[in-house]
Amino acid sequence: MDLKELRRQRRSRFMGGLTPYVGYIIQSGIAMVFLLVLIIFSAWYTSLLRDVPEGIPIRWIMLVLLLPAAAHSSFRTYLQSPDTIFLLPQGHRMKEYFAPAWTAGNVWKILRLAFVLITLWPLYIRTDDSHQMLFATLAVLILVKILASFGLWRELAMLSRPASMGYSLLRWAVSGLMIAAWLWQPALRALIFIVILAAAYVAALAVPARLSVPWERLIATERNQGARALMILGWFVDVPGREQRVYPRRYLSKWGAGIAWRRSTAYRFLLTKSFARGDIFGIVIRIFLLALLLVWWNRESYIGSGIYLFFVLVMGVQLSALRKLHSESFWLTVYPLPEGSKASSTIQFIFRAHLLLAMLTAVPFLTGIAGRPLPVIGTFLAGALLAYLFKSRASRKSAQDDDDI
Repeated sequence: MDLKELRRQRRSRFMGGLTPYVGYIIQSGIAMVFLLVLIIFSAWYTSLLRDVPEGIPIRWIMLVLLLPAAAHSSFRTYLQSPDTIFLLPQGHRMKEYFAPAWTAGNVWKILRLAFVLITLWPLYIRTDDSHQMLFATLAVLILVKILASFGLWRELAMLSRPASMGYSLLRWAVSGLMIAAWLWQPALRALIFIVILAAAYVAALAVPARLSVPWERLIATERNQGARALMILGWFVDVPGREQRVYPRRYLSKWGAGIAWRRSTAYRFLLTKSFARGDIFGIVIRIFLLALLLVWWNRESYIGSGIYLFFVLVMGVQLSALRKLHSESFWLTVYPLPEGSKASSTIQFIFRAHLLLAMLTAVPFLTGIAGRPLPVIGTFLAGALLAYLFKSRASRKSAQDDDDI
């Protein structure tokens, strides 16, 4: 059996399943929105480079933006549940199957890392007199990236799930310390520290017991990655067979407990619980935190208002994916939900969540309301209007879908 050819065929089938939806994405106008965002960002960044604020914490900014690009790793193995039976006899040869996944995963992540670094570099050299050299910094970051990828692969093979989670935190900590050492310390001293820390990290990875091929863990990881790709496509078109990963967020377990136990609110209860434990919640919270940081940084200019509206738009797009949640659930056809309650509950839930996030994201503008009352109030109203426009569009689309039935 040619294992490399098997993976290539599986990858081709997966990509072939996504290709028919590319046209719908283009028709949705995402290309124009992306181009507009790129133009706005370029203009803002050029303006920032011409007039760099004094005391800008460039090293911290570099660390915050480079660490996720360096420490985050993933691999597409395209493994399937039947492989635990049919590929099990090939366990001693699975390195042939995983080698392309390792190479492809690292190549694309390194390109992403290089893009982030090159984007930040003009600001870095203008604000840091003792800055490091570009190619040396890129080389160090690539080594950190490869080390993090090696660490992730070892984590997936660990027998103990708590140990795997602990080593995941260790991977981020080690990557952060290496990048920080390179940014804050002289080159030679930083390299010595990085080499010693890397050796200690590799030695620590050899301690936990591991499986030669972690079939179940790799299959579950691949299933989640495939579902995430389909979820992104679901923003633009109905995609059959989409699944959502469930996260046991105990700190949100009481969310929705106050909803009345009635037929009319049954789907609202289900949607609340699904949102609290799904992928979309994590994505929206990360976008919200990033938006809050950027808005705070530019809170005294119209650029901040533009950034704010862009992120409110992005959060609206993310929340719109909730409209297709449970679209293929068997139990919703069995449980006697009142007619139209699913659509109305979904639209109201998305609107309330979107409006709340829009108002919270605009909070940094309140620090300058005394000097800029009209722009601040206008920004708040624009965010609320954008949330309302998303609601109106969802209501029209829901009514159109009902007419088509």
